[in-house]
Amino acid sequence: MSRFTSATSRINYVKEAAGEPYNIWTMVLFLSAAAYTQDWTPLAAGAALEAAYLTVVPAMNAYRRLVERRAARHRQMLRRRQREELIRTLEPRDREMVEYLRFQKTKIYENYLKFTKLEQLPESIQCLDTMWEQFVDLLDVYRRRKTHLRSVNRTAIQNQIIQVERQIATADAATRPLLEHNLDVLRRRLKTFEEIERSVRRVEAQLQAIENRFSLINDNIVTMTALDGTAATDLNFDELLANIEITKQILEESAPALSGLNLIESTNYPEPFQGPPRREQYE
Repeated sequence: MSRFTSATSRINYVKEAAGEPYNIWTMVLFLSAAAYTQDWTPLAAGAALEAAYLTVVPAMNAYRRLVERRAARHRQMLRRRQREELIRTLEPRDREMVEYLRFQKTKIYENYLKFTKLEQLPESIQCLDTMWEQFVDLLDVYRRRKTHLRSVNRTAIQNQIIQVERQIATADAATRPLLEHNLDVLRRRLKTFEEIERSVRRVEAQLQAIENRFSLINDNIVTMTALDGTAATDLNFDELLANIEITKQILEESAPALSGLNLIESTNYPEPFQGPPRREQYE
């Protein structure tokens, strides 16, 4: 609701009213009349009419609702276009999952109308559009997390830990604290990497659960015997919504770990300990 209020508060209703085609063509007619008659009277009449129009029409509630609905449709079309562009950037397996759910969503709509003999889908069924969009958004976040994990060389971190541990065993008293500090950083990097890796596996399982839930809903509709709109209330979307919310929660919980890994990476600690000349990096 707050997002909708914020969007509507940015609408300039006077500008919208001035740009209406009927207003522009009316002004063109007044200008043409003035040019044809070589008289300023049509211009004065047009200016007075325009001033009255821009004062009255933008303040009308009916016009404001019209503009808000038009802006909402525009935002929806923009989001749809951006989402389609996003889908084209997904990996083949992820893109296949998205298209499969789109197909399942369409089949659910078709089968519901077919078996209930209704002419219009109830809102309780149309919510699948929103769920599918949320699935695509979650899949995008999951993809970025997975891409980030691929950029981190886990084996290299483990090898660095082994190397520093060996150096600590033979280091003198002055060098040992610095090596131990480097070892602590490497271990934190590895731990954070493993946490993000676990969250990615959990998200992957949740995305598969959402995919299966769409199929189950379609199966339930095919086996429905009710022939009226009350059948929609028998379809339980709670589990599908729960899967989406759990996936969001997992991504939110792993966000600090991802930020922590980025922070540790940005400190740019040297891989092996290089000796006293670089001691100031650790102080």
